Amino acid sequence: MALLDKYAALGAQYAQVEAQGANPFNVTFEAMISATEGRYRGKPVLLLGTNNYLGLTYDPEVVEAALAATRAEGTGTTGSRIANGSYGGHKGLETELAAFYGRKHGMVFTTGYQANLGMLSVLAGKDDHLILDADSHASIYDGAKLGTAQVTRFRHNSPEDLDARLRRLDGTPGEKVIVVEGIYSMLGDTAPLKEFAEVKRKWGAYLVVDEAHSLGVLGATGRGLAEAAGVEGDVDFIVGTFSKSLAGVGGFCVSDIEGFDVLRVATRPYMFTASLPPGVIAATRAALAALRARPELRARLNENAVRLYNGLARLGFALGPEPNPVVSAIMPSPEVAFAFWARLLEAGLYTNVSLPPATPKGLALLRSSVSAAHGAAQIDQAIGMFEAVGREMGIIGADAPIAG
Repeated sequence: MALLDKYAALGAQYAQVEAQGANPFNVTFEAMISATEGRYRGKPVLLLGTNNYLGLTYDPEVVEAALAATRAEGTGTTGSRIANGSYGGHKGLETELAAFYGRKHGMVFTTGYQANLGMLSVLAGKDDHLILDADSHASIYDGAKLGTAQVTRFRHNSPEDLDARLRRLDGTPGEKVIVVEGIYSMLGDTAPLKEFAEVKRKWGAYLVVDEAHSLGVLGATGRGLAEAAGVEGDVDFIVGTFSKSLAGVGGFCVSDIEGFDVLRVATRPYMFTASLPPGVIAATRAALAALRARPELRARLNENAVRLYNGLARLGFALGPEPNPVVSAIMPSPEVAFAFWARLLEAGLYTNVSLPPATPKGLALLRSSVSAAHGAAQIDQAIGMFEAVGREMGIIGADAPIAG
């Protein structure tokens, strides 16, 4: 048996996708024109699958901050902060993130994935319990696997099931750490965080909220779902990423817990990964400043999300349960999802195709992510493309209302 024979079935699926002429796992843009436009195979493409929520990737102040820091401090740190030391920007960003969330402590990771990997692998030890929402992101599950805690899943977005799981664990040794997300990345649904906080208080557990897709999107100041739900005081740890609203790469955790800094030497993904380059740190600080100073970006983002969601719903597409910047159209099968995605791309619209096991309930999804940088005309253009392909493939009926 050859080493990679165990992936034969996966390879066959991959070859099947390649045979359709367009592979969602291997799209290469020839040029990026703006936050909302690229060029693919010589033609302009409207970008509706980038998670660039506030549209800050081309913001002049963000770009200039990255350039200035790179010129002054070089392209990389060439090592971890434990080995090579921290730059002033690393500490500055951690201080600014903690202040933004009103917390005492902040820690920056090289990716958002590593923030979950690092924190969840150490917050709960071998005698403790991690209690995860069943639809948690892969990085949350992988963080649980890297650690030694006992892991329990509860039914997605069900405070009742969470309560039942904690009741069964009542009296068992060890701490209980609940992990949920703000906005879930596949269907764009939000957690019932107020109810989860009540369950957390009832059983004396800790609560971790991953605000990756809700930072800059929800809350009066953009701090995420915990702010929007009015339960920030019940959240013990907030983790998140810089690769969505903050237009870069990296991750973080903020908390008020005493002794937080010991996690820097307990968390292997932090200790043994090269730290973020100065340019990325500077760009993230500039993007965070823009998030705080320009609430109109958040307002425009959410207007665009509602416009896209309502437009697709009027046409008869089956969607996630609520309008958020993640808008997913549910397809009848993976094969239909691939074909629909390929036709949209050929027509000039880039979205994401998401398939099981990465999706909840085995759903096949065409996932869009809206940006504040999109104009209303671009959103309407995208709706029109969905309509044309949907009618052509029989996904929506001939009697569906015309977009616009």
